[in-house]
Amino acid sequence: MRATVIHAPHDIRVQEVPDPTIQQPTDVVLRVLRACICGSDLWAYRGESARQPGQRIGHEFLGIVEEAGSGVAGFAVGDLVVAPFVWSDGTCEYCAEGLMTSCPQGGFWGSVGSDGGQGEAVRVPFADGTLVKLPAAAASDDRLLTALLALSDVLGTGHHAAVGAGVRPGSTVAVVGDGAVGLCGVMAAKRLGAERIIALGRHQVRTDIARRFGATDVVAERGEAAVAAVRELTGGAGAHAVIEAVGTEQSMRTAVEITRDGGSIGYVGVPHGSGTGLDLGVMFDRNIALRGGVAPVRAYIPELLPDVLSGTIDPSPVFDLTIGLDEVPAGYRAMDERTALKVLIKP
Repeated sequence: MRATVIHAPHDIRVQEVPDPTIQQPTDVVLRVLRACICGSDLWAYRGESARQPGQRIGHEFLGIVEEAGSGVAGFAVGDLVVAPFVWSDGTCEYCAEGLMTSCPQGGFWGSVGSDGGQGEAVRVPFADGTLVKLPAAAASDDRLLTALLALSDVLGTGHHAAVGAGVRPGSTVAVVGDGAVGLCGVMAAKRLGAERIIALGRHQVRTDIARRFGATDVVAERGEAAVAAVRELTGGAGAHAVIEAVGTEQSMRTAVEITRDGGSIGYVGVPHGSGTGLDLGVMFDRNIALRGGVAPVRAYIPELLPDVLSGTIDPSPVFDLTIGLDEVPAGYRAMDERTALKVLIKP
């Protein structure tokens, strides 16, 4: 089969690799219908996170079950399914608590020795604990299929940030970051009943999507100017809940400074360039809570899926460029150069 492989920074290739096979009774082999490029993939692409030459890449995909191991009970050949970005056994204490990202037998797609999502097929370990079945009819609905793909990562990650930030009906929310996760954070905040949602972002195409998803205000400034703008919009107090979807030191400092005393920050931006940390004394003095981390999206899919199927929420606009598998290297360049927000792949 063909799959996306990273050899070195800025060296992404689509090449022939061995077809996936059933290795354990709990495996399935999945034919990929839709995949995409994540903003976090760019850290490997830019050389900011280590990868072995020849390692697979990609962790967001959905598709059709082509083969199922003898121990798989919940899926059959022909089922349409979505895969969260981490596989998990579904039986350990962490999985029972809804923290599938800490499953001792779990792992990330594209890790050494595993398939990545940006390919024609994937071996899925622990299928019963990992995959979620989708309505078969969705396979012929292109817009819906694209919206459902967001369940594999960005929609659940935005929701995780909103939950971590303590978004409640009537609350004021600020969202730091105008990438796909930040935009899904706007959508999640709206879904959870926020009355005012302030989106921080400088790119009009993206902030237009933020408004479409529920943002009531847009702040284009950065740094201290952004803090001043949010403070002015909130009568000097700041936001009850802040979603941090970037992961830099500056973005986290901005998040702290725009949080209302007694408020919370939900952080889901993958940390990079934030080694000097934060002044916990500031957070202590102002009673600011910090919650978040790697989103256990498998726990959120059952809650979010009905709203996507009904059209109550539609995250599909975050995908603004569609390519074939052979065009994946160009897709990485487009996201790296910020000429694309999130690239959809149709293998």
